[in-house]
Formats: sequence, C-alpha cells, structure tokens
Amino acid sequence: MPELGQKLLEPDALDHDPGTTVFICRDKLTGLCTGTMRIQSSSYGPLLMEGSLRLPPWLDSVSRVEITRLAVRVGADPLTRLCLWKASYLFCMANQLQWMVVGARNEALIRNYRRLGFVDVFAPDQMMPLAHTGGLPHRILALDNNVLKRRWGETRHPLYQFFFETQHADLEASTMPVLHTVPGDAAEGRHLPALA
Repeated sequence: MPELGQKLLEPDALDHDPGTTVFICRDKLTGLCTGTMRIQSSSYGPLLMEGSLRLPPWLDSVSRVEITRLAVRVGADPLTRLCLWKASYLFCMANQLQWMVVGARNEALIRNYRRLGFVDVFAPDQMMPLAHTGGLPHRILALDNNVLKRRWGETRHPLYQFFFETQHADLEASTMPVLHTVPGDAAEGRHLPALA
C-alpha cells in the first residue's frame, strides 16, 4: 500500500500529542536514524486503535500504551529492534504503564509478538479492522509489563539476560522520558539519546 507508506514518512498530529513519545534509534557513527517506534499513552485519552474498537474491560480499565510506527532500516544492526523494545519496556516501567497493546497483520510479526509474551486481546485469530491503517484487519495483542520479568525468568526466555541483566548506558530507566516533562525536538516529539 504505497499511499499508506507515503503518509508514514512524515510526522502526523499524534506525534505532537502530549501523550505520545517517539523513540528514535540513531547510529552513533553516522547519526543516521536506523529505527523508530511511537508510543501513545492512555494517560491522555483513548488510544489510536480505540477509535476503531472497544477494548475489553480487563484492558480498558488499566494504564496502557499503543505501539505504532515500529520501523527498522533495512540493513540496520539486528539489535536495533530489540533496543527499541527494551526502551519501550523501560519507558512503561518508568511511567507506571501496565500494558502494551499492538495491532499486527502478518503471521511472522504475530509470532514474534507471541514470543515476547503478547497475548490475544480478543478471540484467538480474530482480526479487527483499524481505521488509521485504511481499515486493514489486525490481530490485537497485549503484553503485561508488570509480570514480564517474572514470566521470562520462569521460562528462561532467551532475551531475559539482554532485557534485565545487561546494562545499556543509553537505555537507563532514569533517562526515559516521563510523560509530564517538556517535549524535546518539535519535529520528533520527545526522544531518547542515540542508541548504539
């Protein structure tokens, strides 16, 4: 869908919303953007997907974020995507945001989310059309941040050490943007320091 891809090249109104944080991963040597992810918090109102569907009460009644616009440059370091996910987890923990919610369309992506611990929000395999994606059907998945460390420890998840035991100077929770801070660069919203 080239027309949808063209829209994603530019910031939209939600990027500048006070409840939105845009993460940008930059190569430290070149300064080039190698990946990005947008997080919208329910602390400031309904999530983007809630314009298309009603979340079940167990999710609608708790703090949550929607992850959108996750993109990694072709040829970028494979750790880019993992660093963005780790940053989003640290951000949620720093801001006491319990659940991450995503919409996924293809089976490979759905499998990746499941490996991280995401669960179906609706019936298994149920697809929901999302207006902000041109009405394309998506599987809605959610991850409970508060139990992630315990569950990954119990199952000896292969990413446990990377997420919970490896220190990344650029991903310290104390440097995570807090939702009540002053926005950074207006073109990018609040953002993280460059990631290796």
